[in-house]
Amino acid sequence: MAVDIQKLKGRIVEKSKNVNDVAKEIGIDKSTLYRKIKSNGSTLTIKEVTAIAKCLQLNYDDIKAIFFKDL
Repeated sequence: MAVDIQKLKGRIVEKSKNVNDVAKEIGIDKSTLYRKIKSNGSTLTIKEVTAIAKCLQLNYDDIKAIFFKDL
């Protein structure tokens, strides 16, 4: 999975949140989410992607552009 980390971070800011807020809302430790982002999202699970998309109110096009940019 190729994740566009800059777009993801941009959406987090657009929703007036930070990585800590997102981690709390999706039910994972903030350090875990920071580590997954630092690894360019390569270790994000589908469950986590789904939770992040719901948390940030992303539509299908947003999800595709952020989490599946090379498809």
